[in-house]
Amino acid sequence: MRISKYFLAVLLWPVFAFAGPVNVNTADAETISAELKGVGLSKARAIVEYREKHGPFRSADDLSLVKGIGDRTVELNRSDIQVSVAKKR
Repeated sequence: MRISKYFLAVLLWPVFAFAGPVNVNTADAETISAELKGVGLSKARAIVEYREKHGPFRSADDLSLVKGIGDRTVELNRSDIQVSVAKKR
């Protein structure tokens, strides 16, 4: 049985359609890796570690300061990256 690549694309479309947005200042590593394209769990953990050490990200571009996160990854995910800071009560 041969499956058409078009059928497979339609079948997998919902998996790709629901990525992001994610607030990289509040999300855990598992959420970041699930929501951002090209960011696996180890890179997501690096994002969380960087945030804990240096404070919240001020812009999506700040993610490129994290080792393993390049400009291309930021551009690929720019529309899904949120950087708002949780307000303290």
